[in-house]
Amino acid sequence: MFAKVLIANRGEIAVRIIRACQEMGIATVAIYSEADREALHVRLADEAFCVGPAPSSKSYLNVPNILSTALLLGADAIHPGYGYLSERASFAEMCASHGLVFIGPSPAVMELMGDKIAARRRMAQAGVPVLPGSDGPVRSLAEAVQVASQIGYPVMIKAAAGGGGKGMRLAHDQEELERFVPLARAEAQAAFGDGSVYLEKYLENARHIEVQLLGDNSGHVIHLGERECSVQRRHQKVLEEAPSSLLTPAERARLGEIAVQGAKAVGYTSTGTMEFLVDQDRHFYFCEMNTRIQVEHGVTEMVAGVDLVQEQIRIAAGEPLRWTQDQIQLRGHAIECRINAENPDADFRPSPGVIQFYHAPGGYGIRVDSHVFSGYEVPPFYDSLLAKLIAWGENRPQAIARLRRALEEYTIEGIETNLPLHRRILQEKAFQDGEISTTWLERFLAGAHGQRVNGQLVTWSADGGHSLNTAQTEGLVQLHQQAG
Repeated sequence: MFAKVLIANRGEIAVRIIRACQEMGIATVAIYSEADREALHVRLADEAFCVGPAPSSKSYLNVPNILSTALLLGADAIHPGYGYLSERASFAEMCASHGLVFIGPSPAVMELMGDKIAARRRMAQAGVPVLPGSDGPVRSLAEAVQVASQIGYPVMIKAAAGGGGKGMRLAHDQEELERFVPLARAEAQAAFGDGSVYLEKYLENARHIEVQLLGDNSGHVIHLGERECSVQRRHQKVLEEAPSSLLTPAERARLGEIAVQGAKAVGYTSTGTMEFLVDQDRHFYFCEMNTRIQVEHGVTEMVAGVDLVQEQIRIAAGEPLRWTQDQIQLRGHAIECRINAENPDADFRPSPGVIQFYHAPGGYGIRVDSHVFSGYEVPPFYDSLLAKLIAWGENRPQAIARLRRALEEYTIEGIETNLPLHRRILQEKAFQDGEISTTWLERFLAGAHGQRVNGQLVTWSADGGHSLNTAQTEGLVQLHQQAG
């Protein structure tokens, strides 16, 4: 087992990893930017080292400084958490070349599954259902029009190197397709350094369901059930739960088998998540694979009774999985709310600032993963996630009731948060009945004042301005066109 692990991340996931390491008797090294000097993960780690100024590009993405810190302080391994360097095959390779273990899958698998087009092809070869779409990147508008006419509208334009909703546009007809392909390409180029896009058939009222996987270095792969992630805004998850209220036991078992089949086909090791879209006829289609720990891993831990971060570390250290598939028994239901520093009533504008008062809820079945406290200053440079509030119950209605009670207790003063939105979501009968889809939340948010702009459903703020994301994207297209 490792003696010392450097955590190449910040926020709640850095705190989560430090706590897992402490329970395993592993010393920890925190890295931090100048803006995070007083952060909780810095205080909890055995050692901490500043790797650069506030911008992520100069600190949490500063690979030379991170590797130098790991070597200087004698770390055996690096845990990347999620985001940042967690899915960068080149970073994993650099860790290995410096004698450091990257806590995650192999660089080859990361590179394969990080290429959405290559991943689709490989999964299709492995017998995993994939959505109808282009065989590769569409190289011209004419090719895009031809592919779309073959698979039928509506179609989703997606970045080949992307994720997190960047470089995605929904086209309902040829006119929208010709308008949105340049938008998606420009956004993908800006976000990932690769403007390649491909097309997939868009499923109306689809459900987003993902399967949690664990694989060791001996080829043993198991799943720990699924998570329902259909409550989304602009392709970003807002609320997740396990298990899905949609699936029957037989469908659950089949989906798990399909995910394991796909993971084995690429020799997957570590924690990982296979994401699927489910249509109204209950057909499963591979969407993508996340080769890292997920933000929402806690809901699976609550129903499966497995510490996924600790298992990830054990696998990286060469240990075999400690369970067979039939030993995994899911119990009860868990739901997670992502608590963000943002104002839902002002088009989700970020709300950095000082938290004047902070009180987290408690009680049986309640878990809060967070890095904030009273007096903490939320910096404007990073993701707005403050905490993950998770409620477990013996069944879904009990989990909802417990989560509603916890949301009423949760108090964060000094900045705006999305706590009121989560309270509204849990009061909605459609959510309580499990009648959700990937577009449900956006329809709920839009109400009487929503409008579709550039292929995205957006809400209008009080000053009449539309989504900053849309405006930025249009600017990127103009710059892209000017650059030729």
